[in-house]
This record gives sequence, structure tokens and C-alpha cells, in this order.
Amino acid sequence: MRSRLLRRVRDWWHRRTVQFRITAVATAVALVFFVLLARLGVGLVADLMLRTVDDDLRQVLSPASVSVARGEAPEAARPGVVVRVLDTAGHPADGGQPVGLDGGELRRLKAGEATFDYHRHFPFRWLGTVVTAPDGTQRLVVAGTDVTGLMPVLGRRIGWLWVGAAVGGGVVAVTTWFAVRRSLRPVERMRLAAFTLPSGERLPVPEPRDELRALAEALNAMLARRDEASERLRRFTGDAAHELRSPVASIRAQAEVAVAYPDPESAQEVLRDVAEEAERLSRLVDDLLALARADAGRLPPLERVDLVAAVASAARRAESPDGPPVRTEAPTPAAVLAAPTEVATVLDNLVRNARRHARALVRVSVLPAGRQVRLVVDDDGPGVPEEHRRRVFDRFYRVQDDRARESGGAGLGLALVAETVRRRGGTVSVGDSPEGGARFEVRWPASPW
Repeated sequence: MRSRLLRRVRDWWHRRTVQFRITAVATAVALVFFVLLARLGVGLVADLMLRTVDDDLRQVLSPASVSVARGEAPEAARPGVVVRVLDTAGHPADGGQPVGLDGGELRRLKAGEATFDYHRHFPFRWLGTVVTAPDGTQRLVVAGTDVTGLMPVLGRRIGWLWVGAAVGGGVVAVTTWFAVRRSLRPVERMRLAAFTLPSGERLPVPEPRDELRALAEALNAMLARRDEASERLRRFTGDAAHELRSPVASIRAQAEVAVAYPDPESAQEVLRDVAEEAERLSRLVDDLLALARADAGRLPPLERVDLVAAVASAARRAESPDGPPVRTEAPTPAAVLAAPTEVATVLDNLVRNARRHARALVRVSVLPAGRQVRLVVDDDGPGVPEEHRRRVFDRFYRVQDDRARESGGAGLGLALVAETVRRRGGTVSVGDSPEGGARFEVRWPASPW
């Protein structure tokens, strides 16, 4: 039951606005402070008033003590002040009525301290001192007065202190409410502007260099990334549609020609072309799915992958009688932390890209580099011009804007390589090869075990 109530209170509190919560917290803290201050003020006022009463009693008690020490009967020098002479046990020694003081009160009076008499129907203040009579006996001389008149004065002052505490809490609440409202006004303007903000526009930035300005700048940076991502998605969608349409249109055209003009002699050639276009289409779809999984952040579990063995396997897969040979160099064993499928994807795309542009040679080298492993793919082709090296890893980007089948892939292979290496903490770059062509270098974190 208690936990349910606490949960309801917490849910209610979380549904309140920031302005309400800040005001409530500030008001509560201010009220606690003012209440404590009022209680301290009440104590100080009461102590001051009682000190005044004690000073008056002390002025009466001093001559009375001198009189008792001389063996004379004391007299009250002021109206409303009672002077009594008691023995040390608290019994009257002046022939008057018992005063009704208990043991604790008597001890405080003998010590020279003031005390209240709580045995009466009205508050009474006593102050005493011990003197020696002429016969050598100890006498307790006390002076007392009725402090009933002080209570209304003290009560009025206490009441004003509580009223001041309440008014102070109200002032803090109102001030905090309007201050927070004014401080959050730029946030409200940003919220209203966000509903009607067109693409490419940005939120208004407040002039003061405070937290709200930092928030607006951060939101504008996020909007810039959103617009950039939307533009990239638009280009990606258009390029993907174009690339998918090309093999599909080619297959459809060849199939329609074969159906319209059946020719047994050209049927084999048509089937071969259809199979090539289907393979190209399948490879393009696989690359698109791989990039989509990479964008979604789906990472296979890390494993220790023998990079030397993976390079040898990739070279065997790339062997073809109508292309340049692939040579491998690995002076020392090397292993990386990745998934086997990721390593195979990187190697296949780099080797396939190198063989596509090489004239007579492709060399794949595995070199240790401290806590990293270098994977270097060299070819003796035309290379990558300097102005294209920064964008060669973009999706659907081609150095030569040619979409014919003979020109190669769809521009996704190197983008997939860069994305795969990046999400495992590695880097990929392109430069000039000693063979005269392009050099693609991948730096992968080495496996510590």
C-alpha cells in the first residue's frame, strides 16, 4: 500500500511542468528556511524578554540578600515582585506560606540560576541566592514575579514571525514562478518553431551565451545531421533504384526478345547474359542488405580471425583464368578481432576491386603494426586520382561516371569495406601503390590473444 502511494505521488510529480517543479522545490526550501528562522527568532525574543525580567529581579534580590545577611527582614523594592526567605530545604523561614518549589527548582536557585514555577496556574519567574544569616545558618533568598503579562507580547511577536515566514515563502514562490517562466521563454519559442520548421531551416538561437543557447546550437547541429541523413537517404534510394532497375531491365529486354524471336542458336547466349545479370543483381542486393545491417548497428560477435589464412582463402576465391593473378605476402602470423564474415567481405571487395582495374598484378600483404594489423592491397592499374580519394568510399560513387556493365560494380563495395572496418575500430585509406596503381590500406585492431 505504501509503495503504491509513493508510486502515485512520483507519477503525479513527473507529470508536472518544469516550471511547477522548480517553483515547488524553491518554495519548500524557502519555507523550511523561514520556519527555522522564525523559531530561532522566537527563541531570541523570549530569551531577551526573560533576561529583562531577570535583571529586574536581580536588582531586587541584591538589597534583600544584604538585609537577610544583617538579620533584617527584606522588603520588595518594586510592586509585583515577591521576596521570600527560605531554608536550604525550601521551607519558609520568614513565617509565610510555602512556595511549592521542587528539588530541581531549588537546586537551580541555589546555583544562582533563574527558574519557572510550573506549580501555579500562571507562569511565575524566580531568581535566588544563598546567604549566611548572623546566627550562621544558610538562607535561600528568592525574588519572583508574575510574567503573565509577557505572554501576550511574546505571542504577538511570535505571530508576526510566522506571518513573515508565510509571506516570505509566498514571495519566493511568485518570484521563482515568473523567473523560471521568463527563463524558459526561449525554449517555448524553439518548441513552437520546431513544429513549422521546414527542411534546411534552423531554430532561433538566444542572444545570451547560456545553457539555452548551447541547447539551441546542439539542436541545430542535430537538425543539420538529420537533413544530411535525409539527403543521403534520398540519394541512396535513387541510386539503389537505378542500380536495381538496370539488371532487371536488361533481363526483361533479353527475355522479351527471346520470346518474340525464338532462335535455338542464340538461346545459349541469351541464357548466359541473363545469368550474368542475375548474378550482378544478387550481388547488388547482398551489398545493400549488408549496408542496411551495418546502418542498423547489428554486429556479429567478435572472434579471433587468422588474417593470413583469410587472405589466402580470398586469393583462391578470386582465381580466374581471364584476370590478373593475386599474390599474397605475410611475413609473420597476424590475427584480428572481428567476425569471419566481415573479414571475408572486406577481402573479397578489395581484391575484386583491384582485379577489376589491375593490368597484370594484384598483391595482398599482411603486416603487423604494433597493436594493429595492416592489410595492404596493391595493383598496377590506373590508380585513384587525388581529387577522388576522399569520396571513393561513398556509396554509389564511381571515379568514372559510367554505369555500363563493363565498368564494374555498383559503387557499393568500397563503401561496404569502409563501414565494416569503421564499426570495428579500424581505418581504411587509399593512396599510390609502388606498382604504379592504387594502394588500399586497412588498419585493423590486432587480437590480444
